Amino acid sequence: EMGIIIQEVVGRRVGKYCLPAFSGVAFSNNEFRWSPRIKHEGGIVRLVPDLGTRAVDRVSDDYAALAVPGQPKLRANVAIDEVIRYSPKKLDVINLETGTLETVEGEKLLKEIGAKYPGFELIYSLVDDEQLRKPVALLSDPEKDEYAATFEQLFSGTEFLDSMGNMLKVLEERMGTPVDVEFAHDGEQLYLLQCRPQSFTAEDAPAPIPKDVEESRVIFSAERFVSNGWIPDISHLVYVAANEYSALPDRRSMLEVGRAVGRLNKMLPKRQFILMGPGRWGSRGDVKLGVSVSYADISNTAMLVEIARKKGDYVPDLSFGTHFFQDLVESRIRYLPLYPDEKGILFNERFLIGSENLMPRMLPEFKHLDKVLRVVDVSAASGGNMLRVLLNADLNEALALLVSPEEPQLTTSAPKVKAHHASPMHWRWRLNMAEKIAAQLNAERFGVVAFYVFGSTKNATAGPASDIDLLIHFRGSDAQRADLMNWLEGWSLCLAESNFLRTGYQGDGLLDLHIISDEDIASRDSFAIKIGAITDPARELPMGGGQD
Repeated sequence: EMGIIIQEVVGRRVGKYCLPAFSGVAFSNNEFRWSPRIKHEGGIVRLVPDLGTRAVDRVSDDYAALAVPGQPKLRANVAIDEVIRYSPKKLDVINLETGTLETVEGEKLLKEIGAKYPGFELIYSLVDDEQLRKPVALLSDPEKDEYAATFEQLFSGTEFLDSMGNMLKVLEERMGTPVDVEFAHDGEQLYLLQCRPQSFTAEDAPAPIPKDVEESRVIFSAERFVSNGWIPDISHLVYVAANEYSALPDRRSMLEVGRAVGRLNKMLPKRQFILMGPGRWGSRGDVKLGVSVSYADISNTAMLVEIARKKGDYVPDLSFGTHFFQDLVESRIRYLPLYPDEKGILFNERFLIGSENLMPRMLPEFKHLDKVLRVVDVSAASGGNMLRVLLNADLNEALALLVSPEEPQLTTSAPKVKAHHASPMHWRWRLNMAEKIAAQLNAERFGVVAFYVFGSTKNATAGPASDIDLLIHFRGSDAQRADLMNWLEGWSLCLAESNFLRTGYQGDGLLDLHIISDEDIASRDSFAIKIGAITDPARELPMGGGQD
């Protein structure tokens, strides 16, 4: 059985249509950072001038506006042509005459209803001689004028973003977890439509970062501006060598590198290669700052890695993908800034430079760039391995490492999971450890009657940061209890260190212990209610004889 909630549509009737001023979604954790000023916990808002369907579900033929609560002046797009290009162009509205949901062109809709659009001045900017201006509703003429849905006045002229930020913080505090919300605005009032724990697809959840990996298996690591997720089974790396690129004799040669990258983008297997290179990718003016490419030249990559190599005391700026940031977001292409010269960072350039370069064979017309542009077949260069990239924003760490094709992947079976996603590698290991503790426990020595496991370990929902919840029925002396707690503390500390080496999550101890007495069980007090419960009971584990 399931319940159904029917909500009234937020919006106004304008002509034959019903629509809100704007709608969207907001997340208290931000996985799409295009500036070092943006914090992971700062949140992000995606909004569109329609019913919100095009903000909730990414579409291939349009874009949603992006904004950061608390940063009203920070934009993913700055250049006027980019602001216009990436502004929402289509709207999903209700046609009241036909009783259907329709997708209409924004330009056509404005010509029909003009400034009667709810919140018109907040959402639209007048495109005037390659400039964006605030429109005046009374003077607007949609038949002649061009408008772009920039939300400029909403972001900079109202408290909307501050309100969204405060709302996200309150909801996260009350729910005890990061949240995502859906909202709508009718031009006068903001309506909260839905709130739930922030969810991720399996590929977007924070990946465990193992700490006991041999350095020879690591291609690169990162500790700045990391998002969540993982990228499996990368077969090729495309690498632009920084020193060789900057040593090219002229602009024409640098532009050639961008054209060659575009050719490789069409030839290499889609979403199975990574682009790596210096500086600001997508640079249009000074191409010395980075490889001059458009989004079409990188559209098939799984990840774009911009590399900032130190030059004396100077570390060059990176673009954070801003030249095509929204294309990266909508296409789900990962972005990572890499600072190889920082302490603790691993960067195996020897693998990138020393492996066979396939580029001259793939693009013989560009073979004169073989010292600058390299294509590495990961399997051929590493004895049959693949490359896997693990990303964890909670730890602010990323790791790209060589793995055997037989090594199990992170789970992708569930369509959506919470931030610390469950995986057999987490809950099963914890359950095995709980069973081992029970088997090693000397019940007579410690005065233990029964030993139980419950919570996420028992329910197979444990994530990399989860405790192991143990329930112990104790019937002994104070001295026995002290000995038991000392014995279990040793297990807890050792398991926490083991979990850190496996996942990168650090903690003071992995066991969450609950000691109950005969009186607790008789009165059903505290956690004793878990024993024999009708729903979600604790699971008893067999105890062995143990050893002193």
